[in-house]
Amino acid sequence: MTENLPLGKLPFDLLARLLSQAPIKDTRVLYGPGIGLDCAVIDLGERLLVFKSDPITFATDDIGWYAVQINANDIATTGAEPRWMLATLLLPENATSQPMVENIFDQIYRAAAALNISVVGGHTEVTYDLHRPVLVGTLIGEVDREHLITPDSVRPGDRLLLTKGVPIEGTALLAREFPHRLAGVLSEAELVEARHFLYNPGISVVRDARIATQAGKVHAMHDPTEGGLAGAIWELAQASQHSLVIDPGAVLVPDISRKICTAFNIDPLNTIASGALLMAVASADAEAIRAALESEGIASCEIGQVNEGPAGVWRKDGAPLPRPLRDDIARVYEDNLS
Repeated sequence: MTENLPLGKLPFDLLARLLSQAPIKDTRVLYGPGIGLDCAVIDLGERLLVFKSDPITFATDDIGWYAVQINANDIATTGAEPRWMLATLLLPENATSQPMVENIFDQIYRAAAALNISVVGGHTEVTYDLHRPVLVGTLIGEVDREHLITPDSVRPGDRLLLTKGVPIEGTALLAREFPHRLAGVLSEAELVEARHFLYNPGISVVRDARIATQAGKVHAMHDPTEGGLAGAIWELAQASQHSLVIDPGAVLVPDISRKICTAFNIDPLNTIASGALLMAVASADAEAIRAALESEGIASCEIGQVNEGPAGVWRKDGAPLPRPLRDDIARVYEDNLS
């Protein structure tokens, strides 16, 4: 009997095999699908187009805001500016009202306007046998050829920086989707604060990326989404084909995030973490980049370095850092369904 796949991203080996089979006939495709390569890059001469598509599946509250931010984050990690968005909105049968649809569209439009993104199309429908809204965004950005940033520029000796801390998105999601599970764990004021992690410190890293790339040499950037920071570090190691050495104790975990993760028995490093920006930067520029971020009110920490060697991730004590098979938050949703 064929075994069903678990909730969350596809298993790494299966996904890698499927992506390796993608037919690419156009020589203008500079970067296609791959593990740790979150955006496709198309060569249009002096300017390059960068493409990203991502769904919102865990969240039900403010999904329009989520969709814009999540897609814009990945565009920003290439050094590109997000420009044009298409949105596909699937809505549940017998549970969709006109005010609900108008609210989601308003969320998309407000978030896009704040980032100077034009919403240029998409599709909306009420769908059979769907129990909650699902929103899929596709975002296109553009960048000058000389400013494109990809993981193959990572060099041994690079230092690994992280902005804001983790898991910002996980903190907001759990506080919004399962507030009843946090009764007695957080005060009412803390619950409100956790819900607002969506906006403060916020799940966008577009500004983080702009500041960092203007302050020094950034060789690679990655947005830790599903799979958390640990998953993102592994994806960066795979994409760059280098060994990464990490100090988990140096990772900033806000107190309120730690309380929530403890309440749900999940690892902050393995939990969906949009809002943090993982960067491999030239060693000589690391302090200048951190100073520039701090001067703009964006917290940062140095969590490790890039070494010679095969693709892999190690703790600073020499022990391997396990690769998450899936995001810890998936188990929370499964428990809620059981």
